[in-house]
Amino acid sequence: MHAFDILGDPVRRRLLELLAEGERSSGEMVTVVQAEFGITQSAVSQHLKVLRDAGFATVRVDGARRIYSVEAGPMREVDAWLDRFRSFWTPRFEALATEVARGKRARRKP
Repeated sequence: MHAFDILGDPVRRRLLELLAEGERSSGEMVTVVQAEFGITQSAVSQHLKVLRDAGFATVRVDGARRIYSVEAGPMREVDAWLDRFRSFWTPRFEALATEVARGKRARRKP
């Protein structure tokens, strides 16, 4: 699967968002994703398997728990692909930052 096929699924994106905050047990992620998406534990496990198989996540066993963490490699590949498009939005963000700074200065003046 291509990286964008992986990231195209909202459940997998949510799982990666959770993992970006730090390691999580599969049980923790199942609880969050079930509440948000209304899918079964089995479906969440299948999404976690896709993330593992595609290299986006790693898993380690800690007693009876499986602890997942995000793997940065595939995200670097996505970032590299997006890099060719940054020229479209970077100047706009810089202009926005300038306007925000101007507004702050204007509010400080008596």
